[in-house]
Amino acid sequence: MSKRAVLTAIVFVSVGILSGAVLVSSFTGAGLFADSRISFNTEAPFTPSASVAELNNTFSDVAGRVNPQVVYIMVKAETKQSEENPHWFFNIPQQNEDNIQQGSGSGIILTKDGYILTNRHVVENAIKDGIKVTLFDNREFDARVVGEDEYTDIAVIKIDADDLSPASLGNSDDVKVGEWVMAVGNPLGFTSTVTAGIVSAISRNIGIMRDRQGLGIENFIQTDAAVNPGNSGGALVNLEGQVIGVNTAIAGGRSGTYVGYSFAVPINLAKAVAKSLMKDGKYERGYIGIRIKDINAKFAEALGMDVYKGVFVESLVPDGAGKAAGLKDGDAIVEVDGKPVESSNQLQARVGMKHPGETVSLKIWRDGKYLTKTVTLKAQEVDDELADAGDSKDIEEKSIDMSKPMTFEKAGFSVKPITDEAKQSLDIDKGVLVDNVKRNSPADDATLRKGLVIFEAVRKGQRVEINSVADFKKFAKSLDDGESVLLRVKYSSKDVTFLPIKAPLE
Repeated sequence: MSKRAVLTAIVFVSVGILSGAVLVSSFTGAGLFADSRISFNTEAPFTPSASVAELNNTFSDVAGRVNPQVVYIMVKAETKQSEENPHWFFNIPQQNEDNIQQGSGSGIILTKDGYILTNRHVVENAIKDGIKVTLFDNREFDARVVGEDEYTDIAVIKIDADDLSPASLGNSDDVKVGEWVMAVGNPLGFTSTVTAGIVSAISRNIGIMRDRQGLGIENFIQTDAAVNPGNSGGALVNLEGQVIGVNTAIAGGRSGTYVGYSFAVPINLAKAVAKSLMKDGKYERGYIGIRIKDINAKFAEALGMDVYKGVFVESLVPDGAGKAAGLKDGDAIVEVDGKPVESSNQLQARVGMKHPGETVSLKIWRDGKYLTKTVTLKAQEVDDELADAGDSKDIEEKSIDMSKPMTFEKAGFSVKPITDEAKQSLDIDKGVLVDNVKRNSPADDATLRKGLVIFEAVRKGQRVEINSVADFKKFAKSLDDGESVLLRVKYSSKDVTFLPIKAPLE
């Protein structure tokens, strides 16, 4: 073959190869020339500040550290529809014909050898061998319930393991409104989910944990970190990766899903309960033996206090620890063990972490001055500080006598002498009977009701006995306009309470 022929052949082969490449590129959408003509902008429009970048890294680091410390819990439990609570967020995807429901929740690893903290409502009513735990590394274990506490909705379960990564437990007393927090759990079956938000409020009471006697401890940390069914028992952590709460409830109403706020049991309370459950399988807490309610501005003014927060002692349990320590009805508790107490649920939570036989130091306001009382706690009584007195009874008491009423127009109610029969019936030797209460009046707003007996009043911290209608008339006339006082009353049930009302009464 001539040299010219060889060169011609080479040219044709080269052209063919190039043509083929172009043809292939037209079908695949990527070719020799496409990349050289098309490019995308990958430059960041701005560089975040070092503090923002560091915060971003902190969220990521905390998630990486905490995720392995939170477990996924699957539970088969007996169905009890009567115990349904719309605030719980235990994920219940299905129910079979044997009335066995299968749901999921979360748990926090407490120890290397398999103790796990969760909510009672996650494992409550679990059938035998009905609890399964899945770790972050996908290992699965059967679990058993070690102990439960219905008053705090805390439970501890156990798996047979010896190489787990326990969570770091923080100090929930240091939690502040506005600080960043992260919720770690398994919402709606999506395992190892992390959300973030801030602490919206502390010491929140939402009225979901009450037994038949009205007992329960609620001192929730409120947050806007998104949680949903399945997050129950999971971790609420700070930006140091420490658990500060156990996610427990949502403000979702009957929808059962997150609508903006969730609530966590403070870890200090959960930790105290968990220790006893791990040791004894139960939690026995100490009680002061008092009935209480929150102090508002009217109460504080009537008591002559210099602060508008605290806990008012409505009554004492006979033979209770409080009575033995010298507490009196009408006392205002403002500190427990040197820490301020602003509400009933705060007092309940702090006392509820102690056992019978242990002591608490109470700073109280009485008769215009502060006193300190040391109370040695006793075992549970029927009525105690965990039965918050709450709102006064909004019922009409049965009238006993209808003679000679005296009307106090501005307050909207009338009183009359109490008969000997009524005194005997109510086990009382003084007072006046409320004869009538006008609707939407100041007396009505104060929850005064027909049939109540007013036998004492509190003004600027001082007690005034009401023995007769004349006594009450004199007391009412002595009040300054706008002054708040407390009326001590007794119901036909013989329950005693204090009702706040503002002057004028006449």
